Amino acid sequence: MRRCFVVIFLLFLCAGAGAFAQTAAAVAPSCADLHLVPAPRECTAVQAIAIGGIGFFVTSEKNAEDQFAVEDLIEDSLGKRAVREDAPFIRLERAESAPAQALLAQHHLTFDAAMHDEGYIIVPDGQGGLAVIAETSAGIFYGAQTVKQLIRGSGQDAVLLAPTLRDWPAMAHRGLSDDWSRGPLPTMEFLKREIRTLAAYKVNIFSPYFEHTFAYASSPVAAFPGGAMSPDEARELVTYATQYHITVIPEQESFGHLHHLLKFEQFSPLGETAHGSVLAPGDSATLPLIASWFGELAKVFPGPYAHIGADETFELGLGKTREQVEQQGLGAVYIDFLKQIHATLEPNHKRLVFWGDIAVKSPELVGTLPKDMIAVPWEYDAKPNFKPIIEPFTKAGLETWVAPGVANWNRLYPNNNQALGNIRAFVRDGQALGSTGVINTVWNDDGEGIFDENWFGVLFGAAAGWQAGESSEGAFTDSYGLAFHRDPTGKISQAQRELMAAHDAFRQAGLRDAADGYFWIDPFSPEGQRLGAKLRPVESQLRLHAERAIALLAEARAAASAENRTLENPEALDAMELGARRIDFVGLKFQAADEAAALYGEALSLPADKSHRDEVEEKLWTIGSNNGLLEDIRDGYALLGGLYRQAWLRDNRPYWLEINQARYDRATQLWVGRGDRWNLLLEQWWNTHTLPAATDAGLPDLTDK
Repeated sequence: MRRCFVVIFLLFLCAGAGAFAQTAAAVAPSCADLHLVPAPRECTAVQAIAIGGIGFFVTSEKNAEDQFAVEDLIEDSLGKRAVREDAPFIRLERAESAPAQALLAQHHLTFDAAMHDEGYIIVPDGQGGLAVIAETSAGIFYGAQTVKQLIRGSGQDAVLLAPTLRDWPAMAHRGLSDDWSRGPLPTMEFLKREIRTLAAYKVNIFSPYFEHTFAYASSPVAAFPGGAMSPDEARELVTYATQYHITVIPEQESFGHLHHLLKFEQFSPLGETAHGSVLAPGDSATLPLIASWFGELAKVFPGPYAHIGADETFELGLGKTREQVEQQGLGAVYIDFLKQIHATLEPNHKRLVFWGDIAVKSPELVGTLPKDMIAVPWEYDAKPNFKPIIEPFTKAGLETWVAPGVANWNRLYPNNNQALGNIRAFVRDGQALGSTGVINTVWNDDGEGIFDENWFGVLFGAAAGWQAGESSEGAFTDSYGLAFHRDPTGKISQAQRELMAAHDAFRQAGLRDAADGYFWIDPFSPEGQRLGAKLRPVESQLRLHAERAIALLAEARAAASAENRTLENPEALDAMELGARRIDFVGLKFQAADEAAALYGEALSLPADKSHRDEVEEKLWTIGSNNGLLEDIRDGYALLGGLYRQAWLRDNRPYWLEINQARYDRATQLWVGRGDRWNLLLEQWWNTHTLPAATDAGLPDLTDK
């Protein structure tokens, strides 16, 4: 063995796909071939080391902190076994060690001050392997995460790319806020997968969002059985995340967004309005309630931060505080209550994080907030300039983290056109104004969210927070399929583009995007007819984009299978296909409704004689039969409902599922009933050769259209 390292044996039999399938003897790759997410800060050259049929060793100094990075690298592989004695080494070295110092001198590389906390250097080691060098355990860990993406090809063609690079983050705090209060509540198994995945792309903050879904001993009534995280689960999550260098920051809404608490009679008196959503400042029981929540959270979330929410307090001034707001102004009452919360929670010794949407409306008062508070301005549209909602806080001397979003809420699949534009510009402007963090956001306003659909936007947020300046949407999209799924074909990245194009088709129709309301609306209803008229010019276009995405996913899977490769994160591919099929179904549903109504109009217009009976009967069978248009819609709801249930249970606890599943069941039954009714119409036709008016047949009347 070499030197006095702790050695762990590892063989990558099929360690994921690469940007090329050549052997190491082929043309040497360049830095542009890396397609890493996040992209490294500096890269000057790349070597390709053959590992197909050989494997490689992973070594580190005898350092307990760094051993986790070694073990994580091995666990993330596809196999473990002894390797050949001539196999290359991946060496994880602290910068102060003699071997690291020698390699740094050899490559004329140094660590800048900005690199200390989380930065790392990767270099070929001159002995046929590569070295990850860092000054801290976090740097070692993040360097090892990059190494995972440097393993390319499979079987005898597998190679380990050995670049010469320096890398460090642009923003100290890179996080994700995950909504657990509007339906989806993840299982512990999924949460651990989520933590591992976030860490692999250098995210270091995870913030679960609570309104009523933490099981507080002091206020148990709001937490529905099976629908809340327990303190023991929280401790388990914190312990698990810590080893991945992720700090868990709980967010408990402490001002607005509290309807699921205030709807209970014992808490309703604390609200601005009866059974409303906003706590009333000034009520003697309000601050003690907030103190009890954050006191309990502090016992299980030991990190240095606590998020108090305090966004969208729209009811403030409409009830108990009406007179106070009229006298002092809305901003003054709001800011004063934030200061009261800060004073109340001081014994917990946490820095308080708050959403900046309300405070920014009173820039003259922002400077009165305690300077240790962290303002998080948020905005989710793809705008060209976000500086106006950041500057009031920076001018007041407050630290800021910016909060873009993945545009998943109320949609059949995230609108990544909006998400990427929003994240790119918001993080760019935050960095320019000195924001120290980014908290990308996932919201589940409709209660139907499948987290595995969100990874595209989540990873772009991770990349933008690590990378300096304005991140490239195109470069990220080009790299996504390879970096996240180990797909060298480019087909998964193209599938994402197809779904983005499908969203664009909705916009071309004068609609915002692929909203989930379009999935549920009855196309025969007056509202459905109005929507159908808008969709009609783009129905075919949006369907072709969605169906192309499905085909591309199948092609990527088939290519991997043929080459004995494994695509990583298959749950996200399944969720992506579900989103594509739901979008496709919207087009199918409105097309089928139009075609059914048109065919019936044609049937009614034919002369009532024997010579046309076969033609009429064919049109009636096309509308409703074993393979009729009505049945197509019925089948869509039923089959997609089954896929949705599978996707939900991959990520979430059963809590809330039946509420969503009831919509699929109700929609399916509606079209089952219409099919049964159509059978009666067929009986009437066979017996009397007469047909009722379209409206009597349950179809829209298109005579005026």
